[in-house]
Amino acid sequence: MSYGVPVLILKEGTQRSTGRDALRANIMAARVLSEILKTSLGPRGLDKMLVDSFGDVTVTNDGVTIVKEMEVNHPAAKLLVEVAKAQDAEVGDGTTTAVVLAGALLEKAEFLLDQNIHPTVIMEGYSAALHKAVEILDNVARQVSPNDDELLKRLIKTSISSKYIGSGATLEKLTDLILEAAKAVAEPTENGGFNVRLDNVKIEKKKGESLTDSVLVKGTVLDKEVVHPGMPKRVEGAKIALLDAPLEIKKPEISAKINITSPEQMRAFLEEETKLLKEMVDKIAETGANVVICQKGIDDVAQHFLAKKGILAVRRVKRSDMEKLERATGGRIVTSIRDLKPEDLGEAALVEERKVGNDKMVFIEGVKNAKSVTILLRGANDIILDEAERSINDALHVLRNVMKDPKVIGGGGAPEIELALQLRRYAMGFEGKKQLAVEAVADALETIPMILAETSGLDALEALMKLRQLHSEGKVQAGINALSGEVVESTFDANIIEPIIVKKQAIKSAIEAAVTILKIDDVIAAQPPKKEKGGKGEEGSTPKMPEGTPEF
Repeated sequence: MSYGVPVLILKEGTQRSTGRDALRANIMAARVLSEILKTSLGPRGLDKMLVDSFGDVTVTNDGVTIVKEMEVNHPAAKLLVEVAKAQDAEVGDGTTTAVVLAGALLEKAEFLLDQNIHPTVIMEGYSAALHKAVEILDNVARQVSPNDDELLKRLIKTSISSKYIGSGATLEKLTDLILEAAKAVAEPTENGGFNVRLDNVKIEKKKGESLTDSVLVKGTVLDKEVVHPGMPKRVEGAKIALLDAPLEIKKPEISAKINITSPEQMRAFLEEETKLLKEMVDKIAETGANVVICQKGIDDVAQHFLAKKGILAVRRVKRSDMEKLERATGGRIVTSIRDLKPEDLGEAALVEERKVGNDKMVFIEGVKNAKSVTILLRGANDIILDEAERSINDALHVLRNVMKDPKVIGGGGAPEIELALQLRRYAMGFEGKKQLAVEAVADALETIPMILAETSGLDALEALMKLRQLHSEGKVQAGINALSGEVVESTFDANIIEPIIVKKQAIKSAIEAAVTILKIDDVIAAQPPKKEKGGKGEEGSTPKMPEGTPEF
């Protein structure tokens, strides 16, 4: 047998780290991401300014937006990005809490690993704590009525109080708008709750005026203008044709040349084209349509014929808007003009072009199905409008959650302190090292109220001790009122409440992410493809990072 012959299993340039080294590197990356988000938690949380590779600026404290815009590179940190995205997709709020909590759980796990506790034991303890935490949350939650407007307003205010728009007259105005929009699209369900389809609430942004000038439109608003100056700008009793077909002459799929030898041939060619477009417009007019909303283009000649018929037309409308219009007006999107029938037309009391700021927009109001509304947001600049849109989306998700499952719990760190207290008691029932893992979850949960205390200017340790004392006396709703900067005995009385679904999902997401990262003991990373040119330096060269720098 020959010895000393190298056996290559992995591709050249592949990097591999195993065991505790791999685990510690992953924990470090996840913790760094968690540290970045930590300061943006709560009503007094600070904003992040994110500048992308094109120089576009985003200013936000919305957890999922921060992690999406950051272009995270480390694979373990990417897991937390996925956690934030899943939290946002599922319940629409609590993304920062989920990522910060996952980071805290991994920090406590690292301490246990230093004591030679096996990752499997830690994972078992974390999973047991998760099941118990969900059970505890159900016990401390309060059943509420989804018809209680005052309660719903308190929920909205808790959701958007941590955002840029969450104060003063703006908060009151947007709270009323959000509640009215959610109630307009809510549909009763068999179990006494409501199903709120959020795709029926459209948010349209337009620069100018201030956020307090935002309005709710019972119908749909299109950021488009009427295509021809000769068309009517206002149509009452509208019969709307929704077209997913161009009002243009289709070019042949194969390359074709036409040799024209005389002006008569040219005229005949143009006349034929005009005739085809006129037939299309006549077909639309025959059905009784007086408004045309087209997803594709409308030829100049077709615009002229539509104007002569007194038909209002809008072109190049987004597919998502077409679908909203289909639901709102009771019409049907038609892919061929030949198939258009009178019964395919949608109905609206009014279609009108109005000037908003410096631009024109088309308002479609008094629709057949009133379960479709548009929030028209006004604001000084794009950054404010984008942040307002994110805040409204969060608040709408909160309303959807509580109307679907009408149970709420206190905010301000109250549920986390109660969970920590009860999980420590629960940990006593375990033998051996698993007890330490359950206690680690309790310790990690307490980081949430500590961060809230820090960001609101309180002494974090003092606030934690006070909260522990109040909860041990049975005051399960005691928490931190970050806006007034004090510990309160009842977050419910201080109007700090949130749906139980949001808190449950945040804790589930955080613990499952921590368990996933703890399960990894081997990282095999392939060599990234070489760049063709490395600027002024060597071909394919990339700048070296300083040693010990966590890479994102």
